[in-house]
Amino acid sequence: MKNMYIIPIFIPHLGCPHKCVFCNQNEITGSKCIIDEEFVNNTIINYLKTIPTDSRIEVSFYGGSFTGIPIDDQKRYLNIAKKYLDMGEIDAIRLSTRPDYINDTILTNLKYYGVSIIELGVQSMDKDVLIKSQRGHTEKDVINASYLIKKNGFTLGLQMMIGLPGDDEKKAIKTAEKIISLKPDFVRIYPTLVVKGTYLEKMYKDGLYKPINLNDAVELSKELYIKFIRNNIDVIRIGLQTTKNINTNGDIIAGPFHPAFGQLVKSSIVKDMVDNIFYNNNIRDGLVTIYTNPKFVSIVTGQKKINKKYLEAKYNVYITIGQKDEVPLDDVCIKFNDNIYSDSLKSFIGKTTT
Repeated sequence: MKNMYIIPIFIPHLGCPHKCVFCNQNEITGSKCIIDEEFVNNTIINYLKTIPTDSRIEVSFYGGSFTGIPIDDQKRYLNIAKKYLDMGEIDAIRLSTRPDYINDTILTNLKYYGVSIIELGVQSMDKDVLIKSQRGHTEKDVINASYLIKKNGFTLGLQMMIGLPGDDEKKAIKTAEKIISLKPDFVRIYPTLVVKGTYLEKMYKDGLYKPINLNDAVELSKELYIKFIRNNIDVIRIGLQTTKNINTNGDIIAGPFHPAFGQLVKSSIVKDMVDNIFYNNNIRDGLVTIYTNPKFVSIVTGQKKINKKYLEAKYNVYITIGQKDEVPLDDVCIKFNDNIYSDSLKSFIGKTTT
């Protein structure tokens, strides 16, 4: 399988008719450049210089509402990316936009310029949450846009957020269930962070908004992740990408930020999976070796070895971690008293009742 690389073109707030309470795209993306054809072309050229050959490469327009900018600007930006697509230098063009800025005319233009992947910023399917977050679109807009995107043959991605104003666990789960019913190809899950320069910062400082804490955000994201995977929907990201601005020493005022948020979520699921193996096979009072892929070790052991410590204390065992390239990623093999017990993340999720 080819390694996948994204060439990101950030267009903060271009085309966006609303200022959502949580949003300051200049801070979130770290981009304050003037966006023009030269910028797009130079960005692609500079990234291509660093990407290994025999990789899958996608140019992605992030950060704003791409289909909301003037159509002539869309064409100019897309024409640059299409040039590299036609030359075979990149493999795909993708973009993110708002649900209320999708129609057949827009999609026909995107198809002409070779766009194949469209992500919609859904954030929530709850009316009250959408209003309090000043999103400016409705659940119906999401349903209609998703239908048109899939009907026109594009790959559909949907983004949701947890911990928005007015949101709670029940509403977030309901949003996930509605997203599942739309059958997207992939989703992203983002915990709401209070970013400097947003209206949410004012709400927070005025005592009108309380962020979800890190532990609750991890546990809720874990539940959502399991739901999506069980319904064969790929979760391509959990948590915002860390940047110079999106960091504990940057512009995060409050909220469940962690530089490895997605790893925390997966690690919690793996802890449950290994715990299940121990319990069902009476693994206790002895030496245990857990074999896993080298790329999966940190998820198995957990942040600061929390999973390892939890299992050792609960079952009175001493655990060593063995790294084996031949063990598939997301799998574990547990050796105890000359017996081998194994499971995979996907298989375990399929057996859960969440």
